[in-house]
Amino acid sequence: MSNHLSSVQAPSAIVMVRPHHFVVNAETALDNAFQIKFISDESLVQRAYEEHSVAVKELEHHGVRVHVFEGDNPETPDSVFPNNWFSTHPGGHVAIYPMKANNRRKERRIDVIEMLKEQYRVQDVIDYSGLESDGLYLEGTGAMVIDHIDRVAYAVESDRTNPLILERFCTHFNFDPMVFSAADSQGVRIYHTNVLMCIATDYALIGEDMIVDKEQREAVVSRLKESGRHVISLNEHQIASFAGNAIELQGREGRLLALSKTAFDSLHPDQISIIQESTRLVPLSIPTIEKAGGSVRCTIAGIHLSSRYSSAGYKS
Repeated sequence: MSNHLSSVQAPSAIVMVRPHHFVVNAETALDNAFQIKFISDESLVQRAYEEHSVAVKELEHHGVRVHVFEGDNPETPDSVFPNNWFSTHPGGHVAIYPMKANNRRKERRIDVIEMLKEQYRVQDVIDYSGLESDGLYLEGTGAMVIDHIDRVAYAVESDRTNPLILERFCTHFNFDPMVFSAADSQGVRIYHTNVLMCIATDYALIGEDMIVDKEQREAVVSRLKESGRHVISLNEHQIASFAGNAIELQGREGRLLALSKTAFDSLHPDQISIIQESTRLVPLSIPTIEKAGGSVRCTIAGIHLSSRYSSAGYKS
């Protein structure tokens, strides 16, 4: 079992934003089929807050460093999903992204970027958010699922993933773009790539049958296999249960796969055994948060930066 080895794919530190004003975002409901339409009430707000707090504790228990920020702005209903507005990359690079929904643009926070600069080695911050005024969007690691090892940015075609910005991002950050179309059996397009697939160090989870074009499907699967990964194919029910919306992290005792209880319950025994060869499964129960159309992967922004501090706690 190779999970004690650190991996560029699996960050050991993350950012999470605890929701204080949880509600399903009406602005994003138009193109997110994973959202459940419901009227928010105080009990849901409280449940979402508690689910998130328990998830943070569980990840910390496994040795993941969690930087928790409070999502206390009532104008940002989706603040619990920070992975869409920024990403970090080895070598000290940070990207800030343009978002489609007006109210999601308010999720971008100076205090998060300042914390990264204070605690980690940040060389540069590339801000693409000004492209919003041209109607061009690239919603971070929701729009792209990044293979940090094989240097590929996988991206489902959607209004939230503009191919021009994707090309620009890939040029700046040295990735190959792989763009493809994906939809469910009703023909509803997948809105974010990270609900369709998850790339870990030794395997990839992917709803390959939902990639519409046969040639694109074969190209994506063969690229994943060429990178040496075991490809675990997810069916449409598993994708709807957020099994693709997982993230590999580095814990104290090796790598782990953070996913929701909903996602975990949808996996088959043979899929679980493949995952367990290299990672520990850590199911997190967030059913209320999932009503907003995202799951565990969406709630986590990985920190792929070097710490400014030594293991003894001294600033280096």
